[in-house]
Amino acid sequence: MLEACYVSDVGRKRKINQDSVFITTKPLGSLPNLLLLADGMGGHKAGDYASRTAIEIIKNEIPASEETDPVQILTRVIESANKKLYEKSVTDINISAMGTRLLAACCVASQLTVANIGDSRLYLIRENTMVQVTRAHSYVAEMMRSGTINRDQAKNHPKKNYITRAVGAFPRTTADFFYVDILPEDIILICSDGLTNMLEDEQILSVVYQEKSMQEACVRLVEDANENGGADNISVILARPLSKKEDRHDD
Repeated sequence: MLEACYVSDVGRKRKINQDSVFITTKPLGSLPNLLLLADGMGGHKAGDYASRTAIEIIKNEIPASEETDPVQILTRVIESANKKLYEKSVTDINISAMGTRLLAACCVASQLTVANIGDSRLYLIRENTMVQVTRAHSYVAEMMRSGTINRDQAKNHPKKNYITRAVGAFPRTTADFFYVDILPEDIILICSDGLTNMLEDEQILSVVYQEKSMQEACVRLVEDANENGGADNISVILARPLSKKEDRHDD
């Protein structure tokens, strides 16, 4: 049903990659596929632990879920990951400030269900346009939505990295859900802010359409982000729906 690939890179300024990625185009429990991106925070050790552990909890608990609806499944496993990470953070001083942004997406039939906590992004690329589906949980994003600042001011705002919602940072957290009808020629892009802080939307769109394959596009996007400074970890997931003919051939 889906073809997907990713590249995750430490960037040029950080010593540790605190991003964690998991993709499967095969069934996982009741989900026919799953795309996960976690962008950790809270210091090198804490951020790495938070993102990696959140993904491990989610992918391990989905097969045991008795739910069949993607929203119910993702809600439960995200709540579980948040609870376990938060309890760990209050008992281990080495990771006491940890948390992670989390973005999960699953395509059932022709509808993409997206769960988001934090400021990683999911874009829908269609007919040479790129539309951001997710809404960031960040201090600056909330000021932009209220009209307090504009997009240009947000780019250099001193609090642009302050997020207002994360997994593991608070006793409870809630994901926002988004639903997108997917067409045969659509491309799904999921990325951490290490990409979008380095490249404009127009540059990203150009690379996706210029490269011969999605894997080559992932590699090129990371390379371009690094060439523009590589100030943060960079993770890129690209996915597209398979036609029925492609799906049968893949089996």
